[in-house]
Amino acid sequence: MNTLDATLTEAAEADRAAFRAGPVDEQSRSRLAANGLDYRRVSVDGDDYPGWLQSVARGFQDGERSAEQIAASRERSGYRRLTGVYDPQAPVADAPVATIASWLSELTVPGDATVPSCAISAVTVAPTHRRRGVARAMLEGELRAAHAAGAPMAMLTVSESPLYGRYGFAPAAAAASWRIETKRATWIGPRPDGRVDFIPRERVREVMPAVHERVRRSAPGEIQVPGSHWDGFAGTNPAAEKTTEKRAVQYTDTAGEVRGAAVYAVREHDEDFTKGTVTVHYLVAETRDAYAALWRFLLELDLVAEVRAGELSVDEPLLWMIADQRAAKVTVSDHQYVRVLDVPAALESRRFGAAGRLLLDVSDPIGIAGGRYLLEADASGTGRVRALGDGESADADAEVALGIAELSAVYLGGVSPATLAAAGRLTATDEAAATRVLSWHIAPRLSIWY
Repeated sequence: MNTLDATLTEAAEADRAAFRAGPVDEQSRSRLAANGLDYRRVSVDGDDYPGWLQSVARGFQDGERSAEQIAASRERSGYRRLTGVYDPQAPVADAPVATIASWLSELTVPGDATVPSCAISAVTVAPTHRRRGVARAMLEGELRAAHAAGAPMAMLTVSESPLYGRYGFAPAAAAASWRIETKRATWIGPRPDGRVDFIPRERVREVMPAVHERVRRSAPGEIQVPGSHWDGFAGTNPAAEKTTEKRAVQYTDTAGEVRGAAVYAVREHDEDFTKGTVTVHYLVAETRDAYAALWRFLLELDLVAEVRAGELSVDEPLLWMIADQRAAKVTVSDHQYVRVLDVPAALESRRFGAAGRLLLDVSDPIGIAGGRYLLEADASGTGRVRALGDGESADADAEVALGIAELSAVYLGGVSPATLAAAGRLTATDEAAATRVLSWHIAPRLSIWY
């Protein structure tokens, strides 16, 4: 790492530390206080952390956390800003009735670039406290805190998809789940040199983040993955369940460099041992050879009838590496949600599919990022954005009127303005011009949940 990179890293870490230590949003605190609720941050090192974690587990229908699990989670949660909503009148007053976690991360955007983004997770509200404005106060508060910290974007993966549109979030990167009949598929893809070898879980825990860091800027929608997530994939978290079921392999190229890895588990068929099921927990590949070699290995495993994998791209090359595409049952669903917090900063961070001038009339229900903006993209795909004053006009190839959720939806290039216009979600004087500018040639994806 050179001196400039080290300085930038130190500055980013300082920003993240300041965000973790920052106060809760005063507007949301006052709103909840008026309803008799206490909105405050939670320290990962404090006595209030076990109760916070138990409330998160309850919110996601998980079992009660053991002391060992609490200790392991505490050790791996230092990167997050934790917030809870407490009811002083509840029988267990030290257990929050609502939770949220967030941290400053990076989101990959079109053009092999990244933009600082606030990742949001662990959003829960107890059934006893629904419809009291708790979720709204927490999410709006976290968005205002992220905006105040200078994050141009916010992002999350969701359990209940209808909840977040009202706060300006939109699904921007879909995920594909695959079920592949191995005998029917028949590998016709490349058969690269190099080798695939089994490695211990501790070794794959080292390999995966290193490879991911080298490739994450090539796929819009990917994020900077927190270290604790790699423990989950690799099965190296001592408090996690079923870790011994996981097996790991790596791909090494002909020069001896590790270019990819995969973690998977096998479930035997109770009545026919030749019909086992493989579940791919994570696969990362830096090169096309690594991608082909790892998938071929998985599809040609002995005693396996089906391979299952999730969080794949909607445009996987794998589909064209098997002889019978009908051997793959592919289900697509919404996955990575994003929310623009700063229109100029967000748009200037990405690249665009064509040159053009767009006048964007953006509405925002929370009042963070609304306004009229002129986007000018040049032939290289670089964009410049200027906020327009009241009544100010500007020449443009198209004028687009849309909500912040719709702008967020098109931000990664996963859906076109023409499609949203046909759905009645935006209006444009020239849909084709808007689509040419905002499109991108790589389908966005996100390979994890967070």
